Amino acid sequence: MPKMKTKSGAKKRFKVRSSGAIKRSQAFKRHILTKKTTKVKRQLRGMLTVHESNTAQVRAMLPYA
Repeated sequence: MPKMKTKSGAKKRFKVRSSGAIKRSQAFKRHILTKKTTKVKRQLRGMLTVHESNTAQVRAMLPYA
């Protein structure tokens, strides 16, 4: 059987923690930052876990993670 391919966009965006949870970065922090307040930009820092309703979809895109 051929190997399954990992979605290259998903491998750049998601990492699997040792607990099995998938971490992701926050959206809305790339550009057009001048109109966003400092509080909003500060709250967009850091990583979050993928919601449990979406974890199956992300795991399908990362078959070997």
